Amino acid sequence: MSASQTTLGLGRRKTAVARVRIRPGTGSVLVNGRPLNEFFRTLRDLNEAKAPLGLLEMPESYDVLAKVHGGGPHGQAGALALGIARALKDANPGLFDRLRQGGFLTRDPRMKERKKYGRRGARRGFQFSKR
Repeated sequence: MSASQTTLGLGRRKTAVARVRIRPGTGSVLVNGRPLNEFFRTLRDLNEAKAPLGLLEMPESYDVLAKVHGGGPHGQAGALALGIARALKDANPGLFDRLRQGGFLTRDPRMKERKKYGRRGARRGFQFSKR
């Protein structure tokens, strides 16, 4: 990968979508134009979003620019982690095994179940009244 080349990665989690670009740099991470620690306020979400870079022990090797929309903070952090992992894998195919073993290349398939007709929600029925 040349110095001016960027690599793209797409991450999804629940209804959140993250479009990630990485390029060799100093380790700055911008999400929707804001630094990572300003975008994710909780330590849990912050650590989850940075986890792929932390696993590879190369947080200062790449600059990350991401656009995230949809979902909530936790879903967005998961989508960002998957997008970063996919971009790293494309930038350096030798990292594939480590990212796979860390569980960062697996898309979490859980989604919200749809509401069914004849019921109040996905599974909850209407309250039964005997009289």
